Amino acid sequence: MSPLAVVSLGQNAVTITLLLSAPLLITGMVVGLIIAIFQATTQIQEMTLTFVPKIFGVMLALLFFSSWMLIKLTDYTQELFINIPNIIR
Repeated sequence: MSPLAVVSLGQNAVTITLLLSAPLLITGMVVGLIIAIFQATTQIQEMTLTFVPKIFGVMLALLFFSSWMLIKLTDYTQELFINIPNIIR
């Protein structure tokens, strides 16, 4: 197995990881930003106020993006299994 193949496998793994985690992380960040702006304008400094909306937002994003995430993960795994003979050489 050449070093180029190892780097390519690692790059593909990192890319698919970032691609799958991006919708959930971006949703959490946007909800957190909205809550932070709300807290700044109303001067409510309750720490627990940020957790519940973030959890609901991430869960809704997970429900919305789960089919796409599953398709991407299945395609990546299928491509990886197909390329096993090429990797072993």
